[in-house]
Amino acid sequence: MNRTNHHELIVSGIHFELTPSLKTFVGEKADRLFRHEERIVRMRVELECDPKETVAARFKAKGHIVIHGPGLNAIVESDECHKAISLLVDKLDRMLRRRARWQKVRRRRSPAPVPLDIGLLEPV
Repeated sequence: MNRTNHHELIVSGIHFELTPSLKTFVGEKADRLFRHEERIVRMRVELECDPKETVAARFKAKGHIVIHGPGLNAIVESDECHKAISLLVDKLDRMLRRRARWQKVRRRRSPAPVPLDIGLLEPV
């Protein structure tokens, strides 16, 4: 079966200009998530720069993953934009792995069939 998965990646900047190299960097990092989880429908990354914040929290990266089931959201703050993107992708990757582990545990915990000692009624 040869399926091509179409993943949508949306990158937006808030209060700051996105360069083509920054968009490429986000795309390369997001490819890792798309390789690990093929059921991702859409991923939205919002990069925000707030010069009034402290230096350690100047850049915010917000990630929203639309996937079959509940979506995933994460926010990371850092002093550099590229560092914030890397931290965001790492955090989303951990969330996806935790979700996959939980679904595997849920599948294993499915209730076992319970034998019933009931005779079937014959039609009259």
